[in-house]
Amino acid sequence: MQFDVLVIGSGAAGLTCALNLAQHFRVGVLSKADLSAGSTSWAQGGIAAVLEPGDTFESHIEDTMVAGAGLNHRDIVEFVVENAPAAIERLAEIGVPFNAGGTERWHLTREGGHSHRRIVHVDDATGWAVQQALEKAAAASPNITLLPDRVGIDLVTSRHGERYSGDGHVWGVYALDRATGRVETLTARATVLATGGAGRTYLFSTAPRGATGDGIAMAWRAGCRVANMEFMQFHPTCLYNLEVKNFLITEAVRGEGGHLKLPPGVPGGGERFMPRFDPRAELAPRDIVARAIDHEIKRLGLDYVHLDISHMGPEFVKHHFPNIYEKLLSLGIDMTKDPIPVVPAQHYTCGGVVIDRDGRTDLPGLYAAGEVSHSGLHGANRLASNSLLECFVFGEAAAKHIAANWDGLAAPPPIRAWDESRVTDSDEEVVIKQNWTEIRRFMWNYVGIVRTTKRLDRAQHRIKLLTGEVEDFYGHFRVTPDLIELRNLLTAADLIVRSALRRHESRGLHYTLDYPEPSPVAEDTVLIP
Repeated sequence: MQFDVLVIGSGAAGLTCALNLAQHFRVGVLSKADLSAGSTSWAQGGIAAVLEPGDTFESHIEDTMVAGAGLNHRDIVEFVVENAPAAIERLAEIGVPFNAGGTERWHLTREGGHSHRRIVHVDDATGWAVQQALEKAAAASPNITLLPDRVGIDLVTSRHGERYSGDGHVWGVYALDRATGRVETLTARATVLATGGAGRTYLFSTAPRGATGDGIAMAWRAGCRVANMEFMQFHPTCLYNLEVKNFLITEAVRGEGGHLKLPPGVPGGGERFMPRFDPRAELAPRDIVARAIDHEIKRLGLDYVHLDISHMGPEFVKHHFPNIYEKLLSLGIDMTKDPIPVVPAQHYTCGGVVIDRDGRTDLPGLYAAGEVSHSGLHGANRLASNSLLECFVFGEAAAKHIAANWDGLAAPPPIRAWDESRVTDSDEEVVIKQNWTEIRRFMWNYVGIVRTTKRLDRAQHRIKLLTGEVEDFYGHFRVTPDLIELRNLLTAADLIVRSALRRHESRGLHYTLDYPEPSPVAEDTVLIP
């Protein structure tokens, strides 16, 4: 199957890119499950942009740099921030129903790390509203072919046929069709990775089931540099519930006045604890809040802490957080009266495939946008609500560069079909489940919020042993969705641990007891295949 451009991923970054290309090119959009299964649909909070009178680009830039602990690339931060208001306008044009303001056009909320109210939102389900609007627009475009239930295995590059190309050019992807069980060869002049992050590397994560680092792993195997994978953001407030996992309590609950408190029955029970850790209290950046919660949980032997917004009044809470209110009510928690039990959980991958301002990777014909990438925007810690913004700005940037340089992108040469002549069906699927569980558990225990070199060494040792097992399994049996994801998950874990071992300091999201202070010079951790 051949297209002009192939987009791997159907979330905010992928669909934004596809819609910007569809006027002139035939675009194929792959999703490894249904189109709405990615992280975009799960985003509750909103999108950051300078829209409030008195707010400035410089203020948004400075807030981003402070949250990123000085590791951000300032030129990229400026580029994204300055393009944010236009991105919001385009979303409104395609039908995203942002909450209306009183005297202002839209209601703006504030989140941790922001010095102004600059978060546009659709109640507390912004990502879902954005995803639905993008999908509707894509479905209406005759030049966009939506291909759900295709699991990317590896990029089609010169490494898959040296006689066709010697420059590492990417020509598309080999993908497993879930419906048929067959591997398809999908080709294009340009390929865009928009596959999201690697949150499912961890035992506790707010990321969707499919966030297994697929794009990062495929790009790494193809020859792309990967940077800053040690900076895995842990969201401070994931619902603690043994029956319902991975339900995020948005940052905006703290932004609108929610307090973090110790639960009753312990010293200081019922009291706020964040003022002891940071003068910004609950509005401190996520890494600070997550470490504070982790500290209190470990210090007091707790399972969780409380997030309480009941003092703001029932009508206020229901109006601002209708979806969270209904979900918690179904679990027996009335957030207008009761505190919410919360724990930190992995939330966002701040590192990824290295790209430039145009979304270009190291390999000709390959672009990336969104959480899969390292653009330099986030630095050592992502500022709240800059993630969806990055998707829109870089999805459009990649599309513009592809269109402007179309004549320089050669048509794909003949590509070898996927070869399954020397493999058989697996009779040991339990191996995949066991290894998946083991990876996620040791990554949580050894490569979590607080790290040590000893713990990282232990994780690396386990990764080396599992890599042999997984590669042997991969080499002998036909691929399945679970096997593909396990292989990518292990690659992502390896990149995270390698990056963490190379950073001999504590900065932003990477905190190690062996090097508790930041280095005088802020430098990216860049891994070269």
